[in-house]
Amino acid sequence: MGYLLFTSEFETSPEVRIDGYAAFQGYTDIVRQFEDTLILTVDCYPGVHDDEVLNAIAEGYSPDLIIHMKDIFLPGEQILGIMRPFLTDDRVRGVMYHGGVIDFIDRSRLNEARKQVENCSGKVLIYGFAAALVTNEGTLVYADLARWEIQLRYRTGMPNYKLQNHDEEFLRKYKCGFFVEWRIADKHKATLYDRMDYYLDTNEAQHPRMVEGDGFRNALISLTARPFSLVPYFDPGVWGGQWMKEVCHLDPSQPNYAWAFVGVPEENSLYLNFGGIRIESPAMNLTKYRPEEFLGKKTFSRFGAEFPIRFDFLDTMDGQNLSLQVHPTTEYIVNTFGMTYTQDESYYIMDAKDDGAVYLGFKEGIDPKKCIADLKTASTGAKPFDADVYVNKWPAKKHDHFLIPAGTVHCSSKNCMVLEISATPYIFTFKLWDWDRVDLDGLPRPIHIEHGEKVLQYHRDTTWVRDNLINRFEVLEYNDDYTVTRTGLHELEFIETQLLETSSQVYIPSHHEFAQLNLVEGMKAIVTSPSGRFAPMEIHYAETFILPADAGDYVIEAVDGEAIKVIKADVRF
Repeated sequence: MGYLLFTSEFETSPEVRIDGYAAFQGYTDIVRQFEDTLILTVDCYPGVHDDEVLNAIAEGYSPDLIIHMKDIFLPGEQILGIMRPFLTDDRVRGVMYHGGVIDFIDRSRLNEARKQVENCSGKVLIYGFAAALVTNEGTLVYADLARWEIQLRYRTGMPNYKLQNHDEEFLRKYKCGFFVEWRIADKHKATLYDRMDYYLDTNEAQHPRMVEGDGFRNALISLTARPFSLVPYFDPGVWGGQWMKEVCHLDPSQPNYAWAFVGVPEENSLYLNFGGIRIESPAMNLTKYRPEEFLGKKTFSRFGAEFPIRFDFLDTMDGQNLSLQVHPTTEYIVNTFGMTYTQDESYYIMDAKDDGAVYLGFKEGIDPKKCIADLKTASTGAKPFDADVYVNKWPAKKHDHFLIPAGTVHCSSKNCMVLEISATPYIFTFKLWDWDRVDLDGLPRPIHIEHGEKVLQYHRDTTWVRDNLINRFEVLEYNDDYTVTRTGLHELEFIETQLLETSSQVYIPSHHEFAQLNLVEGMKAIVTSPSGRFAPMEIHYAETFILPADAGDYVIEAVDGEAIKVIKADVRF
């Protein structure tokens, strides 16, 4: 393939080393840490392998009384009944649930469990999702795992919590997690950060790893004051390409890799290394535990404890077109799905072949009613949709930047490598046309014309797109050392992006707010703190990294005079 002229050093397993705290691995060593406590509570994120963890801990701990939270939660049918209005009949999207875990618990059974604990004179083990609701006494262990691991478990048959949907399709399980389970679990976990005596990593079956609560908390605090990278994950898709295989050193036996999450704290993990023992923790824990220090005061006041900007890769190099799609307007996403902001986005072109292109905006003079009618006809399989009749197809080359405010019809063509810079609500993509193909599972991919037709902005036509959305570059600073160019996003979008170019170094004031960056040109760069607040960090081509608010101002340095380019995104105020 040979997409690069050099050998990539892209790091697929970035770690942060944390000194001064003890960590443990294997159930024998783990249980030994609390074998003398009288009350042991193991609270769990839904998706933990309960049979494995409960049995292993019970065997080593030898309790006189075991309380399993699955006996305290409502029966599955009642849980499903509460969830049903929020899950809807849509295969992909539901409505955000804003309640708490207590809504799904039998309070009389919870009270009875509390009495059992009070009356037991021996050792007590309280286990499961929301176990910390039973008592504040004794030792609290929190068993956690990454969202990506949960998704993999869904794919291999794991049901949603207390439901019997083992054989249900992945999209519906994911929807249940995204709109309900993970919402209540994150709220509950946020109340436990300062209570945890131990943090237990259960991502790898039969290979648990655990760190002291103080170590876990201090690791998160330390990350608010230094640059770091999240652990990326990659997945194949029907339209996937070959670029990431080479650049990111991925399994060459896979048919393709379509997309990668490289900078989404709501989805990606952190690798924390305590004395050689790696603890994997969802990066969401950092956002929830120290939001103001991580995000910055202005961002936190605007978005709450949510990381609002995501970076991901879309690889169609030697692949296929993405689905033709649109994202909901803010009003629509608030009223229909209960989200507080929408998925404005952009395509920054990392690489492209000569025929690479981006479909963006409608052609002038098209008939909206006929367009929708043709889309609906195509969705039945009766006749393909001719996207070239209705939608502009703009040539794309390396370092182009296409801005895509919500409501704009768009997609990447084949033979593009896209760094997608967008707002975080990524699940809200309304597919309009998928080029007459089925997904890797053999099923048609969901089409959402009924939503899309309500948000499409037809005035965003050829002239408007050319004037507003393509390479809206403005040089902000230029000198012998560096150039800073604003590349977007559109005034309707809250994200500010700037391209930093240097063969020397560039000083970047943080303004006490976070930024997310990617090295889009050059083999490597060094990130340093002019005040010595953090140790230097080496960044390699295509790697995404985050500068938290408390890290302060920073400098990006070229190595050996090589010209580099870094794209930076932050919240526009």
